[in-house]
Amino acid sequence: MDLALLYSGGKDSTLAALFLDSFYDVTLVTGCFGATDDWEHAEAAADRLGYPFEVVDLDRSVAEEATAQMLEDGYPRNGIQRVHEHALERVAELDVDAVADGTRRDDRVPTISRAQAQSLEDRHGVDYLSPLSGLGRRAIDRVVEKTLAVETGPSETIPKGDYEAELRALIAAEHGHSAVDSVFPDHTQSYVRGLREDG
Repeated sequence: MDLALLYSGGKDSTLAALFLDSFYDVTLVTGCFGATDDWEHAEAAADRLGYPFEVVDLDRSVAEEATAQMLEDGYPRNGIQRVHEHALERVAELDVDAVADGTRRDDRVPTISRAQAQSLEDRHGVDYLSPLSGLGRRAIDRVVEKTLAVETGPSETIPKGDYEAELRALIAAEHGHSAVDSVFPDHTQSYVRGLREDG
């Protein structure tokens, strides 16, 4: 069975791929608005892990709506949620049996409700899987520590192929870097360099 997993190159989406690998033919997929080439970081991580990789084009107007919402709110949560829902819709349009993401039990954003998952499945004829939804941060960190070689650090310094990099770039281009700093709080990101050799 073919499965498309929304992929950033970070530890959560990588762990989701490893969990699903026993049951599906997994392709790692990164959504891109065309604002930056940051998707290449996700592609490089996928290549090191030995997974096929694909980029799907996302609607630029969704990014514009999301960044406007972030600037109005003063925080990224609602904008990131909007983009994630759009990306799942796009991935569900691919010729696959299932779609998945790396959302965790304790994620504040993005999250997919049971009603949203059911709607996605019914409208696109796919299964939606969230293999980490029963796991909290501590459990994931313990598994990752034994399995993956991961680089972590402040979000703005870590290479990644997630939505945040493009949304930051779009806000900076129109409103300057100070606007980016006013929207995105300091937080840590991860980037997978490969499997641990001793894992």
